[in-house]
Amino acid sequence: MAAFGSKAAPKRVGQTSSRIIRRVGVAAAVSAVIVPLMGCDLMHEAARRAGGFCPRPAVAVANTAPQFNQQASEIHNLRRHAFRNDFFAQLELARRYEGSRTTDKNLEDLVESATWYAIALTNPAGYDSIAGQSERGGGARVRAAAQYDDCRAFERRDAYFHLNILLTRMSSEERDKVRKRAVYMLSTLGADGFRTLARLHDAAFGPLGEPIDNPQARWAFGKPDHPGVPAVLGLFERNDVDAYLYNYLAAQTGDVGAFVMMKESEKALREYERGDPARGGFANLVESKANRWTPPYEFYPPESPESGVPHSDESEPNSDAAESALGRVYQLPFTHIAQALAFLHMADKPTGHEESVGRNAILALQAALGREQTGELSPIERVRAIQLAAVDGSARAQLVLAVMYSEGVGVPVDYARAYHWYETADKQGSPEAKYAMSTFFSLGVEGVADQDKAKAVVYQIDSALSGFKPSAERLAGILARVSRPQHRTPGGYSW
Repeated sequence: MAAFGSKAAPKRVGQTSSRIIRRVGVAAAVSAVIVPLMGCDLMHEAARRAGGFCPRPAVAVANTAPQFNQQASEIHNLRRHAFRNDFFAQLELARRYEGSRTTDKNLEDLVESATWYAIALTNPAGYDSIAGQSERGGGARVRAAAQYDDCRAFERRDAYFHLNILLTRMSSEERDKVRKRAVYMLSTLGADGFRTLARLHDAAFGPLGEPIDNPQARWAFGKPDHPGVPAVLGLFERNDVDAYLYNYLAAQTGDVGAFVMMKESEKALREYERGDPARGGFANLVESKANRWTPPYEFYPPESPESGVPHSDESEPNSDAAESALGRVYQLPFTHIAQALAFLHMADKPTGHEESVGRNAILALQAALGREQTGELSPIERVRAIQLAAVDGSARAQLVLAVMYSEGVGVPVDYARAYHWYETADKQGSPEAKYAMSTFFSLGVEGVADQDKAKAVVYQIDSALSGFKPSAERLAGILARVSRPQHRTPGGYSW
């Protein structure tokens, strides 16, 4: 199967059908999305009568990167579209990594396959109705819309079936990897992704976040004479705490819909509190937990199956603030990138000048990340160098990354992730991080106003990182964000 899209594809290929309809109207949406399916040679008459898979456009992928063979180019192209929430690219990735076809055996990675099946099933572009929103009456256009709904329903039921088989054959550790990869990928989509994560944990929705009366959801839940897909049902635990947490995170982006859903979740938590006096302040604790939330991965794990094609992270900045932060990555002294490359054994020795870093070091980083090997560092690759070294255990890179999240250099300001990396660097033995943790972050709520101690921490980090430092105000912001509120228990207050 040829990969989807081309270099000329629009940037946001993963828009849901409901968004398309809101923007361009019903008639235009059906024309743009459905008309190409009418008369498509790829769907045979028998499949149309039976209600089979949706047709796929046979689009050739230009192999612009010499180091990528045709298969690698297709996978990279699919991953780019899948990270932009393209439903069909997500399904195709799942099937390619399943390795059921002879030509895909070298791609076989069942954890990665299950991850993309799960993500595709969470995607509203797979279950939002087109025919239900089109003009009433007959005509080829309306029949095509109904056909499109039917073939997507068939695709989703097939995906549920395959995902259940894959999960049944996995260990608890492997299932946990599937869950974490799905959570990370969805978190890169901003408010849309957090809302999806909230639905995954809300018992008012289907197994993977679709409406609870969705036919595939009803089939997945099962009946007395039909077991459904029990392994899938256990992938994401249903509870009001996580539903509220993810709606809270989505609402923090300014998303109105998430704010409404958060208020609904808050009602459930208030009911939970009223059920037992010892549960007082529970909603506040969940908000505190949300303020300290960090994704399960710093970036998508670049593991690779037998094919040698790494699982590249193709996420893009999901807000103006994120794009602006990425543009500021050049404020990061290059010596820190060079030190990260040296720690990763990709460069011989650290250097403060970009020109003195060998081309081979940059090519090695790009190969490890599964990116096109240009020999020149892009802004996101500069960020990834620090992230990769931090994940691999470099205390200096961890401290640098903490400052990057503190100041919005290369990555958007994220106080929870900044605190996480200060804490991690402390555990790795960074004296500057240890000083920050012991003299400032350990103070609790009272420490937010302690500017003298904050300035002392800034001075320590400034000395260690050659002028790349957080501001005292940012440190105070981190502390305010991650401080745990007091919680009343039967025995008094606790943290």
